[in-house]
Amino acid sequence: MKKLDQLSRWAVELQSIAQDGIEYGHDRFDRERYQQIREIATKMMAAKTGEPIDVIKGLFSSEDGYQTPKVSTRAAIFNDQKILLVKESTDNLWSMPGGWCEPNITVKENCIKEAEEESGHKIAVQQIIAVNNHSTNVYDNKRVERAINVCNVIFLCRDLGGKVCQKY
Repeated sequence: MKKLDQLSRWAVELQSIAQDGIEYGHDRFDRERYQQIREIATKMMAAKTGEPIDVIKGLFSSEDGYQTPKVSTRAAIFNDQKILLVKESTDNLWSMPGGWCEPNITVKENCIKEAEEESGHKIAVQQIIAVNNHSTNVYDNKRVERAINVCNVIFLCRDLGGKVCQKY
């Protein structure tokens, strides 16, 4: 998908309304109508962007419940004026360790967990240094607009040591 134009933004808005209705509809008839709206929004977005319908369905139908931005964390870990980076398995690019927040842990706990999983380093979170909102990601080495924004919380962290993980 390229940058979202007005028609695409309306399709995303319809999808969000449909998702809320599917979750909170009063009866099966309401939920069926909201499902139809989601299908129309999916077709609109596929027609507008040229992306396969299955790709758009995956973007639009992979969530349930009230639609909110996704939340992710990143760990800024400095040592001798160098920053620890990991190679992402999804796009082969370098980034600070981090990832999507798990539903049952805090953003701080998520940052600690993700840093250790991705880098092999144990860390201590010192403070939040940035909170940003973005709507693009890189897929197949091209920047694409996400249907749903991402709220990214970046923590300044102290390295407590560990064994470098080689999986990335």
